[in-house]
Order: sequence, then C-alpha cells, then structure tokens
Amino acid sequence: MQTRFSDAQLSEPAVAHSEKILRSCVHCGFCTATCPTYVLLGDELDSPRGRIYLIKDMLERNAMPTKNVVKHIDRCLSCLSCMTTCPSGVNYMHLVDHARAYIEKNYKRSVFDRVFRGILSRLLPRARVFQWALKAAALTRPLHGILPKKLKTMAAAAPRPLPKADIFDARRVWPAQGARRMRVILLAGCVQQSLAPQINAATIRLLTRHGVEVVVAQGDGCCGALQHHLGKEQPALAAARRNIDAWLNEHEEAAVDAIVVNASGCGTMLKDYDHLFKDDPQYRQRAKQIAALARDVTEVLDTLDISFNGASEPMTVAYHSACSMQHGQSIRRTPKDLLERAGFTVVEPKEAHLCCGSAGAYSFLQPDIAATLRERKAGHLKRLHPDIVATGNIGCLMHLSPALATPIVHTVELLDWASGGPDPQPSGNSVLRDWFAGALAPP
Repeated sequence: MQTRFSDAQLSEPAVAHSEKILRSCVHCGFCTATCPTYVLLGDELDSPRGRIYLIKDMLERNAMPTKNVVKHIDRCLSCLSCMTTCPSGVNYMHLVDHARAYIEKNYKRSVFDRVFRGILSRLLPRARVFQWALKAAALTRPLHGILPKKLKTMAAAAPRPLPKADIFDARRVWPAQGARRMRVILLAGCVQQSLAPQINAATIRLLTRHGVEVVVAQGDGCCGALQHHLGKEQPALAAARRNIDAWLNEHEEAAVDAIVVNASGCGTMLKDYDHLFKDDPQYRQRAKQIAALARDVTEVLDTLDISFNGASEPMTVAYHSACSMQHGQSIRRTPKDLLERAGFTVVEPKEAHLCCGSAGAYSFLQPDIAATLRERKAGHLKRLHPDIVATGNIGCLMHLSPALATPIVHTVELLDWASGGPDPQPSGNSVLRDWFAGALAPP
C-alpha cells in the first residue's frame, strides 16, 4: 500500500511505525473472510482492509476523525483473526491501537459516551471498586426497563448470586507441594477476582500440587488492556508500569521462572509490553523482560508431568478458543492436548476462528453486535451436544454463559478437577452446579 506521510509526520514514532504496517498491506482481502463484523454486516468498512484504508486516510491528513471513521473503528473487536489469516504479516493490532489512541485525543464523543467510557476505564481495572459496583448493580435490576441499552447490558453482566470474591491486594505466597520445580508470579487480574474467583483458586491448587510455588506480587493490578483498547494510553501505561515494577521487584528478590496468566486477553497484553514501551528508554528493557516471562497457564502446565485421575465416565468437552488465545498468542493445540491427556473427549465448534463477541469491554460498548456474535457462537456449541464447555478467558466465559444451558468453566478448573481438585463451579449456571456431584465424581 502506498502512503503519503510528510517527513514531519514520520518524525513521530507512532506514525512511523503505523506507516510501515500500512505499507505491508497488499489489499488481498483474505482478512475479510475471517473478520466477524464483516461476516455479520457485509460492509467493506467493517473489515480489516476497509478499516486500514480509513486509518491511512485519517493519519495521512492528520485530521480530526469523522463520525463515520469512529463508528467503524469502534466496531472492531480486536479479535486479531485477520492477523492469523493475513499472508503478508500485517500487524493490524498495533495499527488499530494507534488509531484508537488518535481518536481518543482528537475526537469529541457525546457526553454519554465520554462518561460511559470513563466509567469503564476507571471501574473495571480496580478489583475492589468493581466488587462494590457489582453489588450496586443488583439494586438496578428493577430499573432495567428504563436504563439505556449500554448501562442495561453492563448491569446484567453481574452474576446471580455474586460469588464470594477473593481480592489479592497484598503479597501472598502459596508454597509448592513436595520438591519445588518452579517459582511463578500469578497475575491475579481485575474483574476475574470478583466475577470468577474460582479460576485463580483452581490455578493455584493445580500448580502447587505439581511442585510450583505461586506468588501474587505486592502492588500489581490490571494489565492495562481494558484502558489500552479504549484508546486511553496514559492510564494503560501507568497500569503496565505498576505491574512491571511489582513483578521485577519480586523477581529480583527471588528469581521467578514465569509470570502466569489465566486470562488470555491479559496474556496477549503482557506479551506485547515490549512494544508498548518501545519509545520509553526508562522502561523499554524492563518491559521486554516481563514480556519474555509471560506465559499462559496452559503453556506452564504443558511443561509439568501432571498426573490425571480421569472422569468416572467418558465426557465430551467443547473447547472454545478465545481470540486472544488462538490469534493473539498463537496458542491453539496446547489447551486441547492437556484436556485430552486428562481423559476428556475434546470437540470444537464450527467457525471456531470467529469471535464470541466478548472482546473485553466490547460487549458493553457494542451490545447489539456482541449479542449477535454470542448467539452465533452458542448455536455452534449447542450443536456439538457437549457435557461441558471450556475456555481460557474470563470475558468469553461470562459473555457466553447466559446463552448456554450447558455448564461453562475455565480450562484450569477441569484440569484441576481431573488431577485431584474439587468439582468445577460453572460461572453463571448456579442451578447446574450440583450436576458435577454425579457426572464428574472422580473414581
């Protein structure tokens, strides 16, 4: 793709990086076939290729974004399926992130949108505050009929009943059982601590049972992805710096083998920290060190000799691969291999490459598209007639849960159970939790 940036424009590092990405695009259009919004809407401007044209024009003219440009960029899920498909290696992730930051600086949204996006960026990354917000959301249920759709969607996301949260706001250490084989830092996450605390609990049990010491570092928090994808650069960088400082302080005190992430959306962000700080001489090398240590929990588990008990009867697990797992981190076989080693029969739905519509805060910002994608994904999962659905990302888990009668759990919950842990706790399906007492009882 030809570009026409001035020397003055290219002196800005973000523009220079985007210009290289734009030049790598050859207009082939392969990305359109795997883009969820193009598949749904059939609009070229809602495809990666169309958005690339819009971003190129906006950045070249150094102009205030138009309402139409903002609409189509906002509709992008950042599922990164286009990057898996692209034969030219176009780094669409970095390009659309730059576009979002540019829009955030140069476009004036409506008062409601500014307030709503501000609430999301301040509320979701703070585990303790988010826990109180979930309790407040329960009080709004009688008002759902008169709430704006975005607020209604957000309030409805609160699970019923609320789980008892375990907020890790101080340093904690869980010793390895037996001889220590590894020492890792666990990213406790933000919303996950409130919405599904059983995921961290299962992760800690599973790792410590197999000789891994687990540490939650003092001072870490949200990975910054939620704010980053809202175009809010400075809050995202601040969150990342806090984590980098906290984790390297822990690493310097006693070396760690990995930073374990059990939410794949966060994992994609952590592994990109080195790019996030590419123009920051103070943090560039520190961020690169963190990115090199970041591992999805299944990557760490795959290196351990896990002993599985197996289920009392054959069970079929429908595995939903989160976009951030299969496209963002290129982890495709490992979770399925682990589940199969644990004795489960693993199946995948049709259109496994397409997003379920969660995409971080996307389901709140674009509720109609998100709901359509959810029903599409849930329909494919239902046709498999599985005993249970497993995924590696909290966002997908909570988003899909209301559309499924089948229990849905995190992959580590099943692996923990199959190696001697307690019964999994399907999020959002409280009436089905007793199902595990019989069907999943270990022999």
